[in-house]
Amino acid sequence: MQRIVILGSGESGTGAAMLAKLKGYEVFVSDMGGIKEEYKNELDELSIPYEENTHTGALILNATEVIKSPGIPENAEMVKAIRKQGIPIINEIEFAARFTSAYKICITGTNGKTTTTALTYHLLKKAGLNVGLAGNIGISMCRQVATHNYDYYVLEISSFQLDDMYDFKAEMAVICNITPDHLDRYNYELQNYVASKFRITQNQTANDYFIYCSDDVLTLNNLNIEKGNAKHLPFSLEHKEVLGAYIASGEMIVNTNEKQLNPFTMYTTELILRGRHNAYNSMAAAIIANALDIRKDVIREGLSDFQNVEHRLEHVATIRGVEYINDSKATNVNSAWYALESMDKPTIWVMGGVDKGNDYSILSELVKEKVRIIVCLGVDNTKIHEAFSKDVDMIFNTKSAQEAVHVAAKMAKSGEAVLLSPACASFDLFKNYEDRGRQFKSAVKSL
Repeated sequence: MQRIVILGSGESGTGAAMLAKLKGYEVFVSDMGGIKEEYKNELDELSIPYEENTHTGALILNATEVIKSPGIPENAEMVKAIRKQGIPIINEIEFAARFTSAYKICITGTNGKTTTTALTYHLLKKAGLNVGLAGNIGISMCRQVATHNYDYYVLEISSFQLDDMYDFKAEMAVICNITPDHLDRYNYELQNYVASKFRITQNQTANDYFIYCSDDVLTLNNLNIEKGNAKHLPFSLEHKEVLGAYIASGEMIVNTNEKQLNPFTMYTTELILRGRHNAYNSMAAAIIANALDIRKDVIREGLSDFQNVEHRLEHVATIRGVEYINDSKATNVNSAWYALESMDKPTIWVMGGVDKGNDYSILSELVKEKVRIIVCLGVDNTKIHEAFSKDVDMIFNTKSAQEAVHVAAKMAKSGEAVLLSPACASFDLFKNYEDRGRQFKSAVKSL
């Protein structure tokens, strides 16, 4: 019997254990941290052995194959030991794909992938397709393959997940954009990160689609490392695309087939998602839907009634004329740039956290134009003060979401906005970006 060892017991690890057990493998789960009670109960119900707060070599290094959580880096001691033994390491999505014939729409990118994934799923659901949503969002693909029989999957896939995928094939591969991020995982070599993103195209054939932003310099400059042979459908705000999508004179035009006489068109004022970055996200989702022959009225309706995902430019409340917006998912400078760019009123910007080697200079012009006051939310805010002290009226330091919201509320004037868009990771004061966003929303609602 083949033995599958799963490193990491979160949603993806537990889902992988469930599917592996169902398919007749001998399964063992190992986690260097604690395992959540809900996942322990599931593993116990299925009689799957596990360990927590340790990795036992004798129980791991006899595996036929290892499914690794994307959060575990390559330089972890146990990963190095597994590699030394020559045991294959794969990702949960790679494993899940072996047991489904569903059509896979796979979306990656430094920014915008969560919104594009959720919007695409919304369009497919609205069209009545039998579709699952998985990957870096929601319920693990393995769990869904074990419990459902979907015809389509819309998958948000991070670079960490792509690194452990080999035989997997995306029928539709989307790269929203590529900007420097997570470089600590890629030996501080940008090209390594770029190559990781392009793994989404591996194994594609002429029957498949590769959808990308032709305004994005890093994507465009690296098309030569595309690993498949798919049909290209680019999207652009800067120029006309014969096949793909573009915006001209306030109208989005989408055409995915040379024989399509009437392209899909929609005025940008009708799009529910605002801002330049969301125009890109909407074009990518519209290309996918159009290529799948979803009816134009369904696409149009879906692009105008979509509710954005939590923690991504999420409207929280308007109190005393001040709008509060939760963009806690903006964990890097580029994400924060998109958020600031979409602001159409004077802004009090709540930002800060664990700095990932951030270069704030690209934000300077936007900050001068849009931001009146910065409220720092982090343990060490030195770099923020150095970067923006000349660009805004005031910078405040705070140590909790509640304090940040109270300071922002005190300083804000009617007609302004308070935007949480941290540009940093959350781990100094919060469990994760979701915890940060929820604490922010809770503090706003208690004003």
